[in-house]
Formats: sequence, structure tokens, C-alpha cells
Amino acid sequence: MQKSRPKHLDLPKIRLPIPGFVSILHRVSGAVLFLALPAVLFLLDGSLRSSTQFEDFRSFIAHPVIKLGLIGLLWAYLHHACAGIRFLFLDIHKGVDLHTARLTAKVVMFVSLALTVMIGGVLW
Repeated sequence: MQKSRPKHLDLPKIRLPIPGFVSILHRVSGAVLFLALPAVLFLLDGSLRSSTQFEDFRSFIAHPVIKLGLIGLLWAYLHHACAGIRFLFLDIHKGVDLHTARLTAKVVMFVSLALTVMIGGVLW
């Protein structure tokens, strides 16, 4: 029996469900956190060396573009943590049915964005 499969996939037309977005964003946020870790550690190390360098650090992170980047890192951390908890439950076969999986994916997206707005608003 021969199946007729498409010769190419039109990726923009494929509709990815929300659990798929959560999974992809979990991987992306992990990669972003991993790649940003050396820069963040360098900045924090410099801020602890002397009071002069601490003031330089404060003036550096006062720039709005840097603040947006740090809020992006905050979102990456919060999304990665929330999605990681969700995936731990999926690993022990809790919430694997379709309705629950979609609901928990929506909860992860909402909670990570809400926490980012709340914490980012306080830190801005």
C-alpha cells in the first residue's frame, strides 16, 4: 500500500497547537538563558568589585534598551521554569490527555507573562 504524501510542507500554513508553542519556547528560552549567562555573570562580577564599577553597572542597566533585554531574560527564566514544571508532570504521565495538556500550556503562557509583567514592573 503506497501513501500519497506531500512533496513539500508549507510550514506557514501548518497550525501549531499551543502545547507545541510552549515546547518550542521552552527550548528557545533555555538556549537564550544559556547564551546570556556569561554576560550576566560578567556584569554581576564587575558590579561586586568596587563601588565605582557598581555605579558603572547601575548606569549601564539604566538604559531602556538594556532594561528591555533584562526583562526579556526575566521572561525567558520564568517561562523556562513554568514550562519545566509542566514537563516534569508530563514525564510522570500527569496531564497528558488532550484537554489538560492544552489547558496547562495556556496556564504556562499566562503565568509566565503575568509574572514577567508584575516583576518587570516592580524592577523598571
